[in-house]
Amino acid sequence: MKARLPQGYGSQGSQQQMMKRVQQMQQDMSALQQELAQREFSAASGGGMVTATVTGEKKIVSLKIDPQVVDADDVEMLQDLIIAAINEASATADKVSEEEMAKITGGMNLPGLF
Repeated sequence: MKARLPQGYGSQGSQQQMMKRVQQMQQDMSALQQELAQREFSAASGGGMVTATVTGEKKIVSLKIDPQVVDADDVEMLQDLIIAAINEASATADKVSEEEMAKITGGMNLPGLF
C-alpha cells in the first residue's frame, strides 16, 4: 500500500523553498552570533560595589571595584563579589543570546547551531 502525502508535500519545489529558508536562517544566525560576540553585558554585585562587563564571548573587558569594599582582612568577600558579578554578566549574555536566537529559529531547539 502506497502512503499518500498531502498535495505539494515532498515536491521538488517545496524542498527547494525549505532549503532556501534553512540557508537564510543559517545566515541570520551567523550574523547574530557575530553581533552578540561583540556586544557587552554588565552586572554588579554587593550593591554596585563590584561591576563586571563581559562580551558575548565571555571575555572580561572591564572590572570596577569600589575602594570601600577593599579590606585586607576580608579578601574572601571581595573575591566572592567579583565572582558573583562576572557570573551574573555571563548569565545575562547567555540569556540574551538564547532569546535572540529563538527569534530567528522560531523557538526550535537546534543543537549544535549556537
